[in-house]
Formats: sequence, C-alpha cells, structure tokens
Amino acid sequence: MRLVPPVPVILRESGESSTPRLLRIPSAPLEYWIARSSRAMTARLWRACSLFSSRIVLALALVLLFAFPAAAADVAVPQLTGRVVDQTGTLSSGDIAALSQKLRDFEARKGSQIAVLIVPTTQPETIEQFSIRVAEAWKIGRKKIDDGAILVVAKNDRHLRIEVGYGLEGALTDVTSRRIIDEVITPKFRTGDFAGGIADGADRMIRVIDGEPLPVPSPSVNFGNLDDLGPLFIVTLFASLGVGGFFRAALGRLLGSLVTGGIIAALSWLILGSLGLAVALGAIGFVIGFIADLFSAMAPGTTSSRRGSWSSGSSSGGWSSGSSSSGGFSGGGGSFGGGGASGSW
Repeated sequence: MRLVPPVPVILRESGESSTPRLLRIPSAPLEYWIARSSRAMTARLWRACSLFSSRIVLALALVLLFAFPAAAADVAVPQLTGRVVDQTGTLSSGDIAALSQKLRDFEARKGSQIAVLIVPTTQPETIEQFSIRVAEAWKIGRKKIDDGAILVVAKNDRHLRIEVGYGLEGALTDVTSRRIIDEVITPKFRTGDFAGGIADGADRMIRVIDGEPLPVPSPSVNFGNLDDLGPLFIVTLFASLGVGGFFRAALGRLLGSLVTGGIIAALSWLILGSLGLAVALGAIGFVIGFIADLFSAMAPGTTSSRRGSWSSGSSSGGWSSGSSSSGGFSGGGGSFGGGGASGSW
C-alpha cells in the first residue's frame, strides 16, 4: 500500500469552504537568503586567502633577503699595480720590494708570471669565486701560453688560494698546490709570519714551475716598465747629441740626423730584438738631433748650455716618477680555468 505524506490543512472560518488547500511558502525570500549567505561566505574565504598569501610573500622575501645578499656587496677586484698587491698593510715596504724583485727576476728568466694579492675578505663570495674573478681581470701569464699563477690571501677570512693558469696545470697541479699551502704557507701563517709564508710559498711555486718545459721569454723589453725604458732614452739622447753631431757636421743637419736615427735603430734592434722599439728609438734620435742642431744654429754661442739643458731634462724628467707611480707591471693576457687549490689556517 502506497503511503501518502500528510497534507497541511488550514481551518476556515464559518461560511468558507472546508476543502483543504496546500500551504504555499513563497520562494523569493528563501533564494535571497541563500544568495546572501553564499556571498558572505565567498567574501570571508577571499579575505582569508589574501591574508595567507600576503604572509607567505613576506616570509619568502625575508628568506631571500638573508640567504642571498645583494650582488653589489661583492668585493671589487683590486687594480693590478705591481707583482705584489697588499690591501691590508701586512707586508712591509721591504718585504714587498724583495718579493717583487724575486718575481721580476723569475719572469725575466722563465717567462712565467706570478702575482700575490692580499685582501681583508672576499665575503660574500668564496675565495674560489673571488680568485677566478681576479685571474680573469689581471690576465697574469703570457697570452696563448697561459703560464700565470696568483697567490690570493684573505687575511680576515683565514683563507688562501693558489690560482693556476691553463699552461701550468701540468706542473702546478691541484695536489701540488694544496701541498704548498698545507706544508709551506699555512704553518707560518699560524705563527703570524705572513711575510715568511708568502715568500716561501712563492719560492716553492717558482721551483715547481722551473721544472715545466715552457717557451723561452722574449728578449723584447716590457713596454709597461718605465724602469727598463728610461736608460734607453738617456742613451738615445746622448747618442743623438754627441755622435750625431759628427754626422750632422759632415752630412748636413737633415741627412746627418737621418743617419744618426738609423744607427740608433739598428743597434737597438740587434741588442733588444724588438723591431718596434728600435724604430721608435731611431725616430726619437732623429728628432732630438734635428731639433738640437736647429737650436744651435739659431744661437751658436749657447750650444753647450742647450745640450746641458737637454741632458738635465732627461735625467730629472718624468720617467722615474712615472714608473714609481704606475708600478710597471701588467698581465700578459694569460687565461685561467679554475685550476689550483684552496686552504685555511
């Protein structure tokens, strides 16, 4: 038997029909309240999601701020002012001069270049990251031979590294570099003898590189070193004024100056082995001889005084002061690939 749900019946007053009618509940108010509740719930959910997202973004920003310092805070690569660059004042002027002379003599004999850099810190970079930036900027070693090496010391960090160019990786291997650090340099660093540790480390590096067969150094003069060029210009000056005077008297001012310049150029090329430098010195000899003779022709009685002024000008001019300020050293174009070793004390 099928059950029929009860039907609500509304009692009527007298006179009205007693036929039961269904109770009709209006639908409009019910839909309104449902829609209103839905909108309120959606707004609350949206506010909760927005608050949660803002907190997540803030937390990520704080993590990135402390975990990844700004790239602008990286230590700048120091300018290459000499074979030894000390930004901490650890080495005395005598230590720097002695070590620089040792490295200069080694370069003249072997051709390879070794440089030393002392900085307070490399933070936020590791010493490996900082050293390769220094190597790429300084370009120690000869171009296409890549026979350069750099000893980098971060004093406050208590870290050091030997950065090795491509051409020396067969001799100054990672293992050998690490042994030099552990057995020679850091024992003296631990006692506070930084000058001794660096000097002994450089000596060991020189002995190791000496065992590597490398092309012989070129006999040409280093144009960046005014200490080498100064004496050449002085000799050129005196040759132009002294020996050149004989040729100018015999051949005339123009032809005699040309002959003097040619002789200076030929002798310079035979001695130095550099054609470009020989031509430059010959041209300078020609100009000096021609001008000096022109001055003497204008004032015959002042020849000796004019020549004296030229000599004093060359000896007290800007050559020596220029070399002392520039340091007279530059990289030869060597390349590095990250070879070497690091250590600490």
